[in-house]
Amino acid sequence: MTTPHTTRPTLPRVESDPRRWAGLAVLTASLLVIVMDMTILNVALPDLTADLQPSAVSQLWIVDAYALALAGLLVPLAAVGDRWGRRRMLLTGFTLFGVASLLVLLADSPGDVIAVRALLGVGGAMIMPSTLSLIRTLFPDPRERALALGVWGAMAAVGGAIGPIVGGALLEVFNWHAAFLFNVPVMVVAIIAAVLLLPESRSDRPGRLDPAGVVLSSGGMVSLVYGIKHLAKDGLTADSLLTLAMGALLLTVFVRRCLREDDPMLEVRLFGRPQFTAGVLAALCTSIAMVALLLVASQWLQLVHRWSPLETGAALLPMAVGGIIGSPLAPGVAERIGARTVLAGGLAIAGLGLLLLFVAPSPLTYPFLAVALTLVGIGTASLAVASAVIMGAAPSDKAGSAAAIEESSYEIGGVLGIAVLGSLAAWVYRDGLPGGADDAARESLAGALGTPVAEQALRSFEHSFAVLGLASGLFLLAAAALVWWLTPADLDLADVEH
Repeated sequence: MTTPHTTRPTLPRVESDPRRWAGLAVLTASLLVIVMDMTILNVALPDLTADLQPSAVSQLWIVDAYALALAGLLVPLAAVGDRWGRRRMLLTGFTLFGVASLLVLLADSPGDVIAVRALLGVGGAMIMPSTLSLIRTLFPDPRERALALGVWGAMAAVGGAIGPIVGGALLEVFNWHAAFLFNVPVMVVAIIAAVLLLPESRSDRPGRLDPAGVVLSSGGMVSLVYGIKHLAKDGLTADSLLTLAMGALLLTVFVRRCLREDDPMLEVRLFGRPQFTAGVLAALCTSIAMVALLLVASQWLQLVHRWSPLETGAALLPMAVGGIIGSPLAPGVAERIGARTVLAGGLAIAGLGLLLLFVAPSPLTYPFLAVALTLVGIGTASLAVASAVIMGAAPSDKAGSAAAIEESSYEIGGVLGIAVLGSLAAWVYRDGLPGGADDAARESLAGALGTPVAEQALRSFEHSFAVLGLASGLFLLAAAALVWWLTPADLDLADVEH
């Protein structure tokens, strides 16, 4: 049987920047630190809360400020970077991230920490799409770009895994300020390396900087993320539904506005390419399942098994190991068996790993969780192919739009994972509690421990974890089928943009 790759013409060799691999090291290191910073805060939050005594609302804003600033500014700052210079935007983001982290020394109230978190979100919105855009321009050769994005994806997996470990180690020696100050020396090194190793890059046809579009996209994304978060926390309230509706309306108007322009701030016409849509869908669905899994697995390890934050971080390492091994290999595997097979197959492998949590003997033991995490990590390695498809499907002058869309899919996916799958697990947990359980016990397993309903709460939490595995696994298998259907059968990473 003849494979679809045997008839493809040889593509002309494209001249590449000789500093590209050193530049990739800078870009992946910056991504590593930002992903670590997101997870370190989760470990530092109890100490921060004990020190500053924030109200429930303030604590929520400490957690949410980063995500809201990042989500709201991804699109407009990616457009500014296309016009102003992607390296310049990256360096500005590095500087802001480092300065904001240093300002935590002056923070002596919850409001100060919220402001620091918001500034970090602005810095992250400058850095994240700039890294992908620069990889797109540093590696014009599609094969090399796919490998570079595989390395980039592996570093994201490493950051998510070692963040809790580094955070736990820092908190055993220092106070919660260390979770922020850790960023400062790393950003100084990143700025120096970026100046020396990264070339400047701009779009030949940058999107129009549309003030109305900025308001619509930023307001829509913030409303959408805020509404989803509060839907998960408070349920179907009038406020959460109104906020969601407002976000959907603003984003709809923004998309329609972009479709009417020749050079819009965000090139939404990229979704007209099936492979682009398939890549974004793979990123979105993987993020939904991964964030929900890590949320509930962390609670299971700490509350059910009484492991410390440091031990919990180490216990979650199998997912990172799977991603570290699989991400750089995924593009090469795609070249042999086809990008469609790797994209859909990765989602399917991750889905099977999650289903293992449902079929494993009850009560669940750690070895089954370790196998499940490894399978999920291997499955998420296909995101390297998804990134290659997303960035390759966009012309170089629209790299900023492609990067903003990809990063937005991860951000929205994480929020949806907690809101939908996390809420499902919480509902199953509450449904399994006896009628006499108080509000604290119904709110979380932590509130049930040490009460008369502790034993039933532990069993109910175990069941909710199994149900989460079932729902997440079936969700990813359905996503795999959809991605398979959307992705062209003859899609080849070597000429994905032709």
